[in-house]
Amino acid sequence: MFGFFKKKETDKAEAQPEQEVKQGLWEKLKGGLSKSTTQLSDGITGIFTKKKLDDETLDALEELLIKADMGVATAQKLTAQLRKTRFGKDITDHEIREALADEITAVLNPVASVLDFESAKPFVLLMVGVNGVGKTTTMGKMAKQLTQANKKVLMVAADTFRAAAVSQLEVWAERANCELLTGAENADPASLAYKALEQAKANGTDVVMIDTAGRLQNKAGLMAELQKIIRVMQKMDESAPHATLLVLDATTGQNAHAQVDVFKSLTAVSGLVLTKLDGSARGGVLVALADVFKLPVVAIGIGEGIDDLRPFAADAFAKALCGVE
Repeated sequence: MFGFFKKKETDKAEAQPEQEVKQGLWEKLKGGLSKSTTQLSDGITGIFTKKKLDDETLDALEELLIKADMGVATAQKLTAQLRKTRFGKDITDHEIREALADEITAVLNPVASVLDFESAKPFVLLMVGVNGVGKTTTMGKMAKQLTQANKKVLMVAADTFRAAAVSQLEVWAERANCELLTGAENADPASLAYKALEQAKANGTDVVMIDTAGRLQNKAGLMAELQKIIRVMQKMDESAPHATLLVLDATTGQNAHAQVDVFKSLTAVSGLVLTKLDGSARGGVLVALADVFKLPVVAIGIGEGIDDLRPFAADAFAKALCGVE
């Protein structure tokens, strides 16, 4: 049912048929990316009124891709590939959408990834990102999906400076039927993370999910805080954290690039989650992020529901983005 993490071999018999999973993902993506799809698909239809792919149509397509938040470099790369394979040939708008989806899939395939929660026990997942991107909600949805897969999960409210974040996690812990560790207001996040790891080892917890602060006003302070959390946890488990996921809000468009740059400088980001794709026409930013940073993309958020945090499937995403059935 869920695909942002690897399943144990014993879970295979319980899995839905592959075709059913793919169809469900396609329908969710089609709905969740509708704003981005409409912008890109309608734009292509408007451009390709001619039969042949020429310089004029390629320039217009490049401009459309830039408007779709794919960035200049990525837009140029995609149109350059189309120039190589289709220039001067008769082509319909449907064929150009299919060709573009293929090129986008080629960019996205290398970054499509899953988390292997079986690789460590407890598996420590550090969630980072600026405030307001959906980091806490993403963590709650992941926790719910993990508990439904019979994982014992401990969520940690390490953003001790923001009462709203703690309250939000309390709600999600109840929904996910998992434990939540909180500290006193303004408590040391690193001490809380250490306590969480200590508790997890004692209780046989499978996954420890740590929600961190996202204040960028003082980058030096945030870097020191994140580095201390990692340093203190590694006193108990030198391999922790086993994954550090950066959560990004799709509605911020190209500003997401700046956030990746910042958090890569603060800590070792091992993967991305892109949220709020259903509320934006900027789904193309994921293509640009994949092209520029080459960081694994673990999951995408395409709706408000718990099950709307979906695995990232390159081919399905590219087809949905381009309006290809």
